[in-house]
Amino acid sequence: MGTNFYRIPTEEEMNVRKELLIKRINEMPLSPDNIERNFQSIVLDNIPKNIPPPDYFDAVSPWDEFLNDVKVHLGKRSGGWKFTWNFHNDKYYSNKEELLKFIRNGRIVDEYGDEMEIEEFIEMALNWGQPDGNIFNEEYAQTHPSKIIDGLVVSAHTDFC
Repeated sequence: MGTNFYRIPTEEEMNVRKELLIKRINEMPLSPDNIERNFQSIVLDNIPKNIPPPDYFDAVSPWDEFLNDVKVHLGKRSGGWKFTWNFHNDKYYSNKEELLKFIRNGRIVDEYGDEMEIEEFIEMALNWGQPDGNIFNEEYAQTHPSKIIDGLVVSAHTDFC
């Protein structure tokens, strides 16, 4: 059992997102077509009117845009193990420097919704399980593969929370 940690946006970033959401909703045509497809807009720009729309599974609603990447899983700490980072296949960061910049540009919460000071989180995560915390054992390594990036233990999975 362990604790998962997430990066969430700052209040200022969420206010910008909120204003964009309000703008999108205010500009939303209330046409039968929009209502029928639950106000989802196709993500592709400049689709000619004579071409059938792409699959609606590629559609996104204003609410989806507002919530996109709001809660990004950073990693997990577990007793006796080194902190394991989630690099999301390099979607947000691909090395330690980019990771720390990403963390410092937001807020940190644990899986229980408790906010943590950014530098306190970084200190905890970088030192958790040091110097002799387990990185893996054979059984764990088979089900939870990891790699080392810039001295950080990084899970090979993106959904290990």
